[in-house]
Amino acid sequence: MSKTARSTGMRRMAESSTATNLELFFDLVFVFALTQVTAFMAEDPTWTGVGRGALMLAVVWWCWVGYSWLSNLVKADEGLARVAMLTAMAAMFGVAIAIPEAFEDLPGGLHGPTVFAFGYLVVRLVHLWLFWIVARGDHALRAQLVRFGATMAGGTILLLIAAQTSGTTQALLWVAAIVADYGGTVAIGVTGWRIESAKHFAERHGLILLIALGESIVAIGVGVNLLPISLPIIVAAALGLAVSACLWWAYFDTHATMSEHALAEAEGEDRARMGRTAFTYLHLPMVVGIVMLALGLKKVLNYVAGDGGHTLSDALYGPPLWAMFGGVSLFLLAMAGVSWRCHRNLKVQRIALGLALLAIVPLMALLPALASLGVLTAAMMGLIAYEWIKYHEHREQIRASA
Repeated sequence: MSKTARSTGMRRMAESSTATNLELFFDLVFVFALTQVTAFMAEDPTWTGVGRGALMLAVVWWCWVGYSWLSNLVKADEGLARVAMLTAMAAMFGVAIAIPEAFEDLPGGLHGPTVFAFGYLVVRLVHLWLFWIVARGDHALRAQLVRFGATMAGGTILLLIAAQTSGTTQALLWVAAIVADYGGTVAIGVTGWRIESAKHFAERHGLILLIALGESIVAIGVGVNLLPISLPIIVAAALGLAVSACLWWAYFDTHATMSEHALAEAEGEDRARMGRTAFTYLHLPMVVGIVMLALGLKKVLNYVAGDGGHTLSDALYGPPLWAMFGGVSLFLLAMAGVSWRCHRNLKVQRIALGLALLAIVPLMALLPALASLGVLTAAMMGLIAYEWIKYHEHREQIRASA
């Protein structure tokens, strides 16, 4: 047992380690955060509202992903790590609560944008502090943490400044903060970063995607929970659930297993580089895509339920329509990117469908909302059926290896 382990009660992760109960508990805060972002965009379904939602998702994701790397080195539910995770969880809960006021403060109470930015600062500081303790004796990792701390300082300071501004200036400062965090992490390279357990790392990212998919299902129910049930609502809910199920199938049937195997086969800096690109960066657009889909589904359910004076013949249009089709497209394209980065497998059919979904959005604005959802459902089910038939043998081999 190392000196750090003895003094802090923490235990190192092994290659065969899996996610702990505390990590799953930690993720519940992010369930709430995703729900808050979806509700935020639903209240302001304009390009400004959707754009702000995307910026918030990038910030929330960076909070989560930092702890996915940290908990891959030490068990999250042991010793000092447990205290740090619970502290970060409390701060992240404050961030999630402040999401409705992240850009514009509501009358009374504390200043919402500042609360959001300060909560983000606490989450990041706890992460860096515990990472520094974990890295005791690992000079390469500590040197990397110094560089990483500089990018963190840039991002958090810009977000704190943004909290005191509004309009275009505020949006540009948010973008600059995200670029500082994401771009800075690319610029400092991967020297010193560690992925001790490929199984744990892949599992954590799969679980957060599952949480995001859960949000898309919640959006279906929340969209009509105060309205009388009807046949159109049942049909729309079934179609929405089918789309979510197709996304689940596309990721978890074989893709997750293949990605985990590729990460397990990589070593040292190659593994860290793959983890950074395929998981840290390319899983973000998948999460964003799912939340955008949730926004679209929520609006379709409102339409078919007659909420707001809508009728069954009304078409979904504008940002919600683009969010629904564009979200699924983003998910497919990002997943194709992961496949290429991990095992140089070019998923042509997924790229083609992702681009096709974007191309047909203007046509979908001419159809009733329920019909446009039906087209999206048919397209996704067609993709799953095609891959089931074409890759049946290969699929069975992959699932057997799992």
